[in-house]
Amino acid sequence: MAVKSLADLLAEGVEGRGVLVRCDLNVPLDEAGTVTDTGRIDASAPTLRALSDAGAKVVVTAHLGRPKGGPDPKFSLAPVAAVLAERLGRHVQLAGDVVGTNALARAEGLTDGDILLLENIRFDPRETSKDDAERQALAAELAELVGGPDGSGGAFVSDGFGVVHRKQASVYDVAALLPNYAGRLVAAEVKVLEQLARAGERPYAVVLGGSKVSDKLAVIENLAGKADSLIIGGGMCFTFLAAQGSPVGTSLLQEEMIDTCRRLLEEYGDVIHLPVDVVVAAEFSADSPPETVPADQIPADKMGLDIGPESVKRFTTLLSNARTIFWNGPMGVFEFPAYAAGTKGVAEAIIAATAKGAFSVVGGGDSAAAVRQLGLAEDGFSHISTGGGASLEYLEGKTLPGIEILY
Repeated sequence: MAVKSLADLLAEGVEGRGVLVRCDLNVPLDEAGTVTDTGRIDASAPTLRALSDAGAKVVVTAHLGRPKGGPDPKFSLAPVAAVLAERLGRHVQLAGDVVGTNALARAEGLTDGDILLLENIRFDPRETSKDDAERQALAAELAELVGGPDGSGGAFVSDGFGVVHRKQASVYDVAALLPNYAGRLVAAEVKVLEQLARAGERPYAVVLGGSKVSDKLAVIENLAGKADSLIIGGGMCFTFLAAQGSPVGTSLLQEEMIDTCRRLLEEYGDVIHLPVDVVVAAEFSADSPPETVPADQIPADKMGLDIGPESVKRFTTLLSNARTIFWNGPMGVFEFPAYAAGTKGVAEAIIAATAKGAFSVVGGGDSAAAVRQLGLAEDGFSHISTGGGASLEYLEGKTLPGIEILY
């Protein structure tokens, strides 16, 4: 059975109908509480606008950060509501609680086309509970907000791709209680990932960065046999360099993963490409002076914070011939200007390959943040995913609970 789409729901008619939408609005805030990257809010807007324009009474649920089992003003969705209202060009109400008296009163008072954002769903510890009954109780209260006591008449739209790998009340359990549909964002993400999982057009290049090998191990093992080239940068490259017997100084190192990296290099040595030079510093600081050294000659008192210019050149050559590219994880500490050139260079190589006809996907998380922070054109890539963890788990071959429940 195929997943029903937002178009199916709109065709059925939503005027006057309560629709619960799970969005991923987990955006970064600065210390003043200002949203510093609106990517996920922007990605959520089309589904919400379509429902509002069609006259639905829209109730949005989302999380922000990791509050510890109860309300915390630091994680309020108030700044998100303000940006969302700006993007949609219409008022967005913010409930004072999740499924409490304020949320209920506001939901009952909605008129056609209104949008209500519930307060951070993780303020209710039942959202992430391992106890099925607890999650299901919260899901029932969410369903009641859009469909009366038994949920009848309401509908659920899953549009938070960044959370579909989580078995949580607002992602999984509520989808079992209401007629469910995939929002535009989730439908688009799944279509793109299906194409990547099939390895699409060849040559297929995978670019992996970030800090830990352990985080990417399953995706390396699943894609190494499908990809024509697997480019490794970021903090995780130092564990691979150590596995080759190179000194890595004070660089990030997962010693317990060295044997695993050695095995991967033996098994997929023709596919895995490591940096040939790295940019090192005496300490982890934006002000620490950069020095470029060969990747197998990192001084004992220095740490690698980026890949070097020669590595960027080599990786650019590999990427220039690719027809399908998946990138997840920065090549260095791009937040520090002196150590951002590796990430920027590889990103620009992917943009150039895309301009020549390659199909390119940025796998969410820090990679998507880097694209925006480094001032690169987002439309230079075929697709920028909103869910780093979800896209990785899909490419590892895992089942995503929030997608599975929609079938």
